[in-house]
Amino acid sequence: NSLSANREKSYTFTTTAYLGLRPWTGGELYFNPEVTQGVPLSNVTGLAGFPNGEVTKVSGPNPKVYRQRLFLRQTWNFGGGQEQVESDLNQMAGVVDKNRLVLTVGNFSTLDVFDDNAYAKDPRAQFMNWSNWAYAAFDYAADARGYGWGFAGEWYQGDWALRFGRMTGPREPNGLPIDYQIGRHYGDQVELEHAHRPGELPGKVRLLAWRNRANLASFRDALNYGLANPADPNHQWIFKARNGEKIKYGVGISVEQAISNNVGAFLRAMNTDGRTETYAFTEADASLSAGLSMKGGAWGRAKDVVGLSLARNMLAADRRDYLAAGGISFFIGDGALRYRPETLFEGYYSWNIWKTVGLTLDYQRIQNPAYNADRGPVNIVALRFHAEF
Repeated sequence: NSLSANREKSYTFTTTAYLGLRPWTGGELYFNPEVTQGVPLSNVTGLAGFPNGEVTKVSGPNPKVYRQRLFLRQTWNFGGGQEQVESDLNQMAGVVDKNRLVLTVGNFSTLDVFDDNAYAKDPRAQFMNWSNWAYAAFDYAADARGYGWGFAGEWYQGDWALRFGRMTGPREPNGLPIDYQIGRHYGDQVELEHAHRPGELPGKVRLLAWRNRANLASFRDALNYGLANPADPNHQWIFKARNGEKIKYGVGISVEQAISNNVGAFLRAMNTDGRTETYAFTEADASLSAGLSMKGGAWGRAKDVVGLSLARNMLAADRRDYLAAGGISFFIGDGALRYRPETLFEGYYSWNIWKTVGLTLDYQRIQNPAYNADRGPVNIVALRFHAEF
């Protein structure tokens, strides 16, 4: 599962319809059909920080249609003054109370509700690398495309918000079929958020904790299997070590802060227990990312954006020992490992062509791909066209 040593080309194409209606007061129903196609780099192997956030949605060079989301959102207002909600994707314009309870139920992504960030969230319009638009170590429950079934509650009280939710995961790690036994196999998360305005510049701090329960292999069991069966030809020992339900958990902190009217900064840091295989996201047991987002007002292009970021993904001892012994996991495995943290730089310039139509040039440089000091560095250049209507 190594990244190819040869030059490669990759592309993704995704187009989504965001349809919504208000069936009653406070209720909103949303449906998102999507068409996808694409070819990933190295068949989505050889990296933890994959360079394209849309690559999990695509399943080949032929266009396919699928249901991305189908969910109901209900809002109960409890006073405290009112605030305007602007029209956006899966969000209808209106007025809500500052103190309110919001419940989302149905088919959606954990990241639709948790781990928001004004400057690093949307791979279609902001940073593209997986390490930047979410915590790389946030192994949130979802199918292989990143979606699941479940619920999420949001309690807003003044400058504070508390979120909690449970989502379904895949039947097998990183698989597409969903395990609907949400009372037995699931991903739980809780997030506390505080909004502030130092010098009238908006910012937020979020603390996130999550816990998965699923049929997973521990790296220690997988390593023991590999040592006891040296003749196993494929070295995918984790598939032979899924011998029961395991608990996996992590905690993280996220910060976003406007520095001026044109410049904003973000930071994410997360650590996990690191004992079990990846459930549904990527191969990282700890992650750190930080960066800047700058609007082009200073050079007369107010809707243009420049983004700069640095990220670092790390592995816990059990996963490192497994890979060093020759084990192969879902996304990575070189047959050996001289461990170094995977580090990356990403920079992009988003040029606004017209209203909500833009063209982005993105550059990424990744050191120690798949945590191996004997690999890389890798240079990736991307061109992204994005339109909303």
